[in-house]
Amino acid sequence: MSSHGPPPPPPPPGPTDDTGSTRAVDAARATARGLRGAAVVTGRAGRATFRQARRAAGAQGAERSGLKRLIELHSANAAGDSAFAIALAGTVFFAGATSGQRGPVLLFLGLTMVPFAIVAPLIGPFLDRFSHGRRWAIGATFALRAFLCWVLAGALEDGSALFYISALGVLVSSKAYGVAKASAVPRLLPHEITLVKANGRVALAGVVGACVSAPLAGAAYWIGPEWACRYAFVVFTIGTIAAILLPDQVDSKAGEESIDAPRSAVTGTRRPTGLPPKVAFALRANCGPRLLSGFLTMFMTFVLATEPLDGWESTTRSTLLIGLVVGGAGLGNTIGIVVASLARRINPAVMVVVALLADIAMLVVATIFYSLLPLVLLGVTVGLMQYLAKVSLDSTIQTGVPVRAHASAFAKGDTTLQLAWVVGGFLGVVLSYPAVNDFGLAFAALLISAWAVFVLRTTPKRIARNRAAADVPAPPPPPPPTAYRG
Repeated sequence: MSSHGPPPPPPPPGPTDDTGSTRAVDAARATARGLRGAAVVTGRAGRATFRQARRAAGAQGAERSGLKRLIELHSANAAGDSAFAIALAGTVFFAGATSGQRGPVLLFLGLTMVPFAIVAPLIGPFLDRFSHGRRWAIGATFALRAFLCWVLAGALEDGSALFYISALGVLVSSKAYGVAKASAVPRLLPHEITLVKANGRVALAGVVGACVSAPLAGAAYWIGPEWACRYAFVVFTIGTIAAILLPDQVDSKAGEESIDAPRSAVTGTRRPTGLPPKVAFALRANCGPRLLSGFLTMFMTFVLATEPLDGWESTTRSTLLIGLVVGGAGLGNTIGIVVASLARRINPAVMVVVALLADIAMLVVATIFYSLLPLVLLGVTVGLMQYLAKVSLDSTIQTGVPVRAHASAFAKGDTTLQLAWVVGGFLGVVLSYPAVNDFGLAFAALLISAWAVFVLRTTPKRIARNRAAADVPAPPPPPPPTAYRG
């Protein structure tokens, strides 16, 4: 008799295609949930940051006075300009600055002067004559850039000759916007803050706008440069609408004076006109930091590429070295924007002198102790002092020049400062040759020091004393001796 035991247990299930598919689906779902959660967190953080930025833009009476709208408009302007710069990064307009060859760099320096050569003699007086339409003038600069960016997108695709005309038009319109914006700030200034702080807050909004827009423009550029131009077209179109919706105070004529020069009561001729003494002094003081900025950018780029510091000889490390030194100026500029927007009070007349002397002191230190840390600190100092001096000049123009002449004064100032930057860049290129580059920083220190002496000898008080001494009437000459009659 045979007995049968219990049946053996079934073998454990091995890996099958269905099980693998299930695991893949679970992993995909987990990944999707993670991405969804990250998107939610990023969206909340972005909305919170946006709310904080809007709240900061409207703080201290800026929302009541309308300055908040101008701050938001400037953020859109910086966003569009950054997209335009990214779209043209590989063209002659911007590639020359980083080409590593002196010929294209000199061409780039010349191209940077073209917009200013148009803004100063033409657009500045035009904006002054039609100052009652500032909103439309600002909106026109946005609308023109939007149209030209759309044309530029097509020119990049087919290589049309309209490329140069459109790019130059965008650059000129951008400078015209800067002049019109600067003349609008005093009309929207709340009583709680100073002009220096208001200008710093506007500039800080521009930094935020550029930082937010740059990744989006970079993604569009990855598809094609023309798409970065189309993205700039959208941004400038939105800016056009925002400019037209600026407060009515921007177009107010209250406090305006005629820009015509007064006539002499005796001869009926026009008296010579020019910048007020304190504005001219601030502009002269600004030329020193601006010239040093152009010199440092070009000189250190070429010198560190050909003769890097000890231990930085490889190509990768030399590129990093240039980024640390030259990029320090950008970091200093950003720090200056933050300082100007947060400082309670900055005396513009004192700040322009402090900026000039601080640049000289740091330049002497970098010349004597030529190494990485002094060079980086030099770059940070130059960027920081350049911005603080510039924002002090802007506030001096806004308070020391009649309202109807603001645009012309800003155009003259910007053109002069750009010319100083170009001269500094030209000297940096010339002195970067191996035969003379050992004396480059020392020459710059002597040049800026000599300029500081000239600036300090032309202070408004000294000029006023000299004029007062010249106006003192001389004592009458003694009477002639009478003839002796014998």
